[in-house]
Formats: sequence, C-alpha cells, structure tokens
Amino acid sequence: MLKAVEDVHGGVIVEMEESMDSDSFVPLLRDSLSKWRLMEGFRYHHAEPDYLMLVHWLPRTTDTLPANASHRVGIGAFVMNDKKEVLVVQEKYGKFKDIGLWKLPTGVVNEGEDIHLAAIREVKEETGVETEFVEILAFR
Repeated sequence: MLKAVEDVHGGVIVEMEESMDSDSFVPLLRDSLSKWRLMEGFRYHHAEPDYLMLVHWLPRTTDTLPANASHRVGIGAFVMNDKKEVLVVQEKYGKFKDIGLWKLPTGVVNEGEDIHLAAIREVKEETGVETEFVEILAFR
C-alpha cells in the first residue's frame, strides 16, 4: 500500500517521499485504490502528471460532480481588412515550418477564456495585428 493520510474531507493524500519506477508504483497504486474504494467508496475522477484525483460524493444526494475536461477548443481566425485582403501566416515552428504553406492564424482557447477573446489574442500573438471580433463563421 502507498502511505497516505486522511484529509479534512475524508479523502486521502499520498505524498511520495521518493520517486519509484512504474513497475513498482503501478501494483502499489492498484492495491491502494482497491482498498480505498472498499473503505470509503472512492471512484476514479482524473489524473494529471503530478496527481491522481479520486472522489466520493456525500451520501443520500445525487452525485453532480462534472466529469474532468476531455477536450480542447481550437480557433482559426478569418481576418479581412477594408481592401478585402485576408490575413494568412506561415508557421515558424512544427511540422508546417519551411514548407511554403500559408494558413489562417490558429490557436487554442485557454481554460475559462471566451472564444472571441481567444481569436483576438491568437491573431495578436501570431501576427501583431489588432483585430475586432465580428462573428463565429463555423463551429464543429
């Protein structure tokens, strides 16, 4: 079992005092999870590189805890000036670098960021051009 202490909410906190290889860690984690689930009714919620989240909903109420985020939202910005010229860019990094491909400015919406603000930010980051958001052309 992994060493754990109970937190103020009846959960457990595991603090690794030293690193261990995955061949040693996986069986310990599996055994610990099984025991914690039996003891407290925990269920797996999600994991990040530096932690694992287990949850246990309060008794006699409906579990309304939302699932962990499972996707990212990306934007592509169609920017046109008064001369009806469209703003395009070439990648400085990645697999499209140095191949002569022109594309719309693109990027990823940050957690909690509105899509229209992400579009304005990404255009500014990639081109230095100040833009005004008008509308969403497509959403998929």
